[in-house]
Amino acid sequence: MNRVVLVGRITKDPELKYTQSNVPFVNFSIAVNRTFVNNQGEREADFINCVVWRAQAENLAKFISKGGLIGVDGRLQTRTYQTQTGENRYITEVVCDSVQFIEAKSNNNNPSHEVPADDDPFLDSAIDIASEDDLPF
Repeated sequence: MNRVVLVGRITKDPELKYTQSNVPFVNFSIAVNRTFVNNQGEREADFINCVVWRAQAENLAKFISKGGLIGVDGRLQTRTYQTQTGENRYITEVVCDSVQFIEAKSNNNNPSHEVPADDDPFLDSAIDIASEDDLPF
């Protein structure tokens, strides 16, 4: 069984690329916090290389930026290639079957993701709840 599920923060803005046959993909890495702290009391992270293909790659490039929290589900893959100098290089990465956006791309004018009070659609709501007995649950 080869299954990987990770939640972490993307380490740089995704860059959408295309293969020679025009298939979109994004190579990216996510920082995944470890569950323990080191001797200095700091939490460490592992930086995991990932690749996503086709429509999900396009969505990742469009909706996520550096620091965004995402979840990935996929399989671990290793591959080898040879450099121009003849050296063998090995890559281990997660090939993503699914990418979930836990935080959307931040808005430069509003980095906290809060809705400004004047844009709140529920500000002038006609619903008045006098007591907990009025709630349907």
